[in-house]
Amino acid sequence: MSDTESFIQSDLFADPEGYYQAAPEAHFANYERTDIPESSQNKSESVKLRLVGSSPLWGHLLWNAGIYTAKHLDKHPELVLDKYVLELGAAAALPSIVAGLIGAKKCVSTDYPDVDLIENIKYNVNHALYEGQSNDSDPTTRAVVVEGYIWGNSYDPIIKHLPVTQSKFDLIILSDLVFNHTEHLKLLQTTKDLLAPNGKALVVFSPHRPWLLESDLQFFETAKEFDLIPEKIDMVNWKPMFEEDEETSEVRSRVYSFYLTHKA
Repeated sequence: MSDTESFIQSDLFADPEGYYQAAPEAHFANYERTDIPESSQNKSESVKLRLVGSSPLWGHLLWNAGIYTAKHLDKHPELVLDKYVLELGAAAALPSIVAGLIGAKKCVSTDYPDVDLIENIKYNVNHALYEGQSNDSDPTTRAVVVEGYIWGNSYDPIIKHLPVTQSKFDLIILSDLVFNHTEHLKLLQTTKDLLAPNGKALVVFSPHRPWLLESDLQFFETAKEFDLIPEKIDMVNWKPMFEEDEETSEVRSRVYSFYLTHKA
């Protein structure tokens, strides 16, 4: 056999061995509740969360902002106890789960309707709150329900989970969403439209791109154009989510928290 014949007979279009990397597998993270309120209906101390292996929607990480939000809810259970709660961009849904543990009347946990992401949120909610129940159990009997939702679209998929006499939420959670600068208007319009007259939106974020911090903070200036009044709660420094240059570590370590309320 000639060298030419040998070359032609080989699998010319086969990918080199190891060319395609296996998709990262789902992994788990534990969250420990350290300030469980006496009024909490479920005093479970640990929440085990499954995180998707990878996600262009950033659902594969347990964010500092989500942890801060969960701690804030446990410290201020009056925000969610017997209240109607909406979480936008829930990712692993830690705040939604803690709201359910405390005793929210109804919490609608939403994120972009990516199949893997939504199924993972359902998995976390089921295992944290409804272990042993059928995944197909009547959602009207559950305090925490999961819904795919694209910001700016009809609110019907969200509102359908509320009683007919209720069309607004007492608390809206926006955890680590303000980095989506192009979505600020949609997020603020949704907040304005769905927030009860005496309700609060809890907005928590870290500046993962320090050079865009001013654009992140612009969210709260733009909120005023929607007659939503920002009130700074706190700014704390935690370990940054990503190991990057030391010069930006202090800014990246910040966790900002704000309330938004309707203008009187």
